[in-house]
Amino acid sequence: MAKRTAQHDQSAPKRVIIASLVGTSLEWYDFFLYGSAAALVFGKLFFPSFASVTGTLLAFATYAVGFVARPLGGIVFGHFGDRVGRKGVLVVTLVLMGGATFAIGLLPTYATWGAAAPILLVALRFLQGLGLGGEWGGAVVMTMEHGGDERRGLNASWPQVGVPAGNLLAAGVLWLLNTVQTDAVFLSWGWRVPFLLSGVLILVGLWIRFTVAESPQFVAVDRTAQMPLLEVLTRHPRALLVAMAARVGTDVAFYVFTLYVLTYVTGTVKLPRDYALSAVLIGSALQLVLIPLFGALSDRVGRRPVYAAGAIGAALWAFAFFPLLDTGNRAAIVLAVVVALVAHAAMYGPQAAFVAEQFSTRLRYSGASMGYQIAGIFGGALAPIIAVKLVAATGSALSVSIYVLVALALTGVGLAFAKEERRAGVPEAPRVAEVVQP
Repeated sequence: MAKRTAQHDQSAPKRVIIASLVGTSLEWYDFFLYGSAAALVFGKLFFPSFASVTGTLLAFATYAVGFVARPLGGIVFGHFGDRVGRKGVLVVTLVLMGGATFAIGLLPTYATWGAAAPILLVALRFLQGLGLGGEWGGAVVMTMEHGGDERRGLNASWPQVGVPAGNLLAAGVLWLLNTVQTDAVFLSWGWRVPFLLSGVLILVGLWIRFTVAESPQFVAVDRTAQMPLLEVLTRHPRALLVAMAARVGTDVAFYVFTLYVLTYVTGTVKLPRDYALSAVLIGSALQLVLIPLFGALSDRVGRRPVYAAGAIGAALWAFAFFPLLDTGNRAAIVLAVVVALVAHAAMYGPQAAFVAEQFSTRLRYSGASMGYQIAGIFGGALAPIIAVKLVAATGSALSVSIYVLVALALTGVGLAFAKEERRAGVPEAPRVAEVVQP
């Protein structure tokens, strides 16, 4: 019996990593699918009475609603994750996200329901944001708390892999539909297929997620927080500000490099959608390998050096990114996106452990979620909107490159004020005897 228990305990981190990776991949698929659809079709289908640029801005505004909802989701689900446990909350977030995405696929357009259509679109986007707001912190905390201290960077990076995996899946489905369908068919009903597919994918994710055990470190906590949000604000204010600052620039760079690029290539450079979509596909595929590699590297040399190297690389590359897109050459566009996503992977690989390590076990779900998601409002939510407005106002993408530079400078400030926790034991971590069942 003791031997079976030991084998079970040793395999638990692998099962948690797989469950977190699959779950976060599906949730980010849902989230990115909306963003891609906002860039490609939502302006025409839900805001057809507005000019092209205004319609795109309104579509991105509904996209931004998801980011506004994410901090609320982080607070709500973080509260229950720190109070009653991580596992059950992650099941709820997956169902919420998948259900909202599936419903978008059934939603009538403005031509059928008038103003009610965009209103419902915004409401469903809000539910998406709530689900994702609770998902990230729980998935990262679960993987980090199931593994050893010496592998926290690598273990916590696996939920981060869900971002390019979800992006890859969303872009891949859209690229396939774009290849086999005409523009008229895609605009008519083809865009619905990826959203409806989410219903099947979520069932797979739930089946996998139900197989994992609760976090051993959470189980071993003597006393859970009664009001996690208030305790985070009073006990970890510096950590919260550090997490937010470090996150903002990463978010801005990512959404400019992977989402705004769709609008820029199709609207400004006047190229077909597949030019940008294929570039994002290749870059996202490369990130599947690079993110865990950079996470593992941060276990050896520290979170901040790896993170900072990525931030510097992304800031410099932002000034080569748009000139490469402007060439209209497919290879140059692929190069622009791939190099940008390599730099982003260097930031994103150590980011999960970097943020989660700033908070103690009993407040980690709430603290990590708040720091990560609040920054998303000022980063990813506004990045596509600001980029569109900057190019419209200045007539040049150089202003967007400067915007990325400023955002990444803020990330550098956050890293400068952070504590390096790579060699520190996780606060309130349980002893082995407290975790292993007799």
